[in-house]
Amino acid sequence: MIRVAIVGTGGIAASCHIPALRAEARRARVVAAVDIDQDRVKRFCHEHDIPAGYRDLGEMLRAEQPDLVHLCTPPSAHVEQVTTCLRAGVSVWCEKPVCLCLAEYDAITAAEGANGPYASVVFQHRFGSGARHLRRLVADGTLGQPLVAQCVTAWFRDQAYYDVPWRGRWDTEGGGPTMGHGIHQMDLMLSVLGDWTEIRAMAGRLERPVQTEDVSMAVVRFAGGAMASVVNSVLSRREESYLRFDFSRATVELRHLYGYRNADWSCTPPQLWQPEDDEPSSHSAQLARLLDSLERGERPPVSGHAGRQALELVTGLYAAAFTGEPVRRADLGPHHPFYHRLNGGMTL
Repeated sequence: MIRVAIVGTGGIAASCHIPALRAEARRARVVAAVDIDQDRVKRFCHEHDIPAGYRDLGEMLRAEQPDLVHLCTPPSAHVEQVTTCLRAGVSVWCEKPVCLCLAEYDAITAAEGANGPYASVVFQHRFGSGARHLRRLVADGTLGQPLVAQCVTAWFRDQAYYDVPWRGRWDTEGGGPTMGHGIHQMDLMLSVLGDWTEIRAMAGRLERPVQTEDVSMAVVRFAGGAMASVVNSVLSRREESYLRFDFSRATVELRHLYGYRNADWSCTPPQLWQPEDDEPSSHSAQLARLLDSLERGERPPVSGHAGRQALELVTGLYAAAFTGEPVRRADLGPHHPFYHRLNGGMTL
């Protein structure tokens, strides 16, 4: 049995991580939970039949020696908590964003061992059967050359959402909808089209009284030659997550909100689109592959370079938006100001 601990016992732990772990009960067992709020961790353990609750991460790691930690805490705490787990020899599955800048991500990967433990990021949209089928069709050339893409995250978050103290701030959330919302659709796009080379962007704070943006737009060029437009918004009353890929032989589209099934995908011409199964995008879908990797002693999906891809694109978008200049992915090294802070020390 793989021994699992959950750190952070808020809504995402209960609604997404607990169901995913229950689906893998034959090979994964939750042995502990951690939260700085003693009453909350007690309630969480009681509700979900978890034998031990802790307020301190280090104490839990020493006492329980888990194999895997599910990290469900606010973003500003991630880098310290992830590296603490890795240095204790424990792999981590961390909610997005895994950290607040590329410098922090590189500190995380530096704490990994050559053969583990590893840190992977929750990007569940890569793992639904529709996305897996699309990548197979791209890899075998069925759809032809990728040419044009659209990546839209048009969501709505009211002021009450931002009344949570750590939201809407560069130092605690890392960014606005680009970082905290659209990152899921952007990651799925990257899993299909690969690494980008150049980005031009704009970002603005149009309505929400926060430090970060509430809308951003970008144009992206990929290494393979394809070009994409990207929109991230928390001001959109009719909410939708939309991806469109135009290939030389077909157009593939996905319309959903927070998760998809096969019925949410379409293809023109339709005869090219015949997925073998219907697995929804979910924490359960990603966790199954993560546990497979742990059992084989392999690097899990969406770790290392794959886990860095979306954060690179977010960094490039912010750098282009703040400076008004095109940004190349190759330039985002330690010398670049946006490598260390996603707003580069600037204000909107």
